[in-house]
Amino acid sequence: MTSERLVILSDMWGVKKGLWITSYLGYLQQYYDIAFYDIQQLANIDLAIKSPENLHKAFVEGGIDTAVAHLLKKESEPSHYLAFSTGGTIGWKANLKGLHMKSLTAISPTRVRFEDVKPCCKTKLIFGGNDAFRPDENWSEKLDIEMEIVSNFGHELYADEKIIGKVCQYLLSVVLERDHIVKKVG
Repeated sequence: MTSERLVILSDMWGVKKGLWITSYLGYLQQYYDIAFYDIQQLANIDLAIKSPENLHKAFVEGGIDTAVAHLLKKESEPSHYLAFSTGGTIGWKANLKGLHMKSLTAISPTRVRFEDVKPCCKTKLIFGGNDAFRPDENWSEKLDIEMEIVSNFGHELYADEKIIGKVCQYLLSVVLERDHIVKKVG
C-alpha cells in the first residue's frame, strides 16, 4: 500500500531554530511520504540580521506571496499539509489559489485572522490560549471553521513535546482511518 503524502511547512525561522521539527519527522516518517519546506527559502528571504521583527516584516512585505507562488509551482500532487505559524498562512493562501490539499493542519497560523474565505479541504487549526495572533471566536464562527484552543500555551506551542505528540496522533489517525476504509472496501 502506498503511503499518504505529507507536506510540512516550517515556521518563519525555517530550519535555523527548528530542532523541534525532528520530533514531528520522527513520529510521522514511517506513516507518510514527507516533503519539507523551509518557508524562508520558499519566500527567497535572505536577511543579514534575522531578528523576529525583520523576518516578520520580510514575510508581510511580499515574502508570503512569493512563498505561495513557489509552493504552487513545486506541488501538484494532492497531499496532506502540516504547517506552523507563518507556514500555516502560506498553506492557507496557497489552497485558496488552487493548491489541492487533502487536509490542512495549521498550528498557530499567523495572519489567518485577516482571511475571510476558508480553505476548500478538511482544516484543523490549533492555537495556544495565550497566543496574541489567534483569531477570535467570531472569526471562526463566521468562517464556520473549528479552532482548537490549548490553554496555558502561547504562540510557539508547536515546539512543545506534549503538543507534538498530540498533533502527530491526530495525523496518524487520519492515515489509519484511510487504511481502515481501504481494507473494508478492498
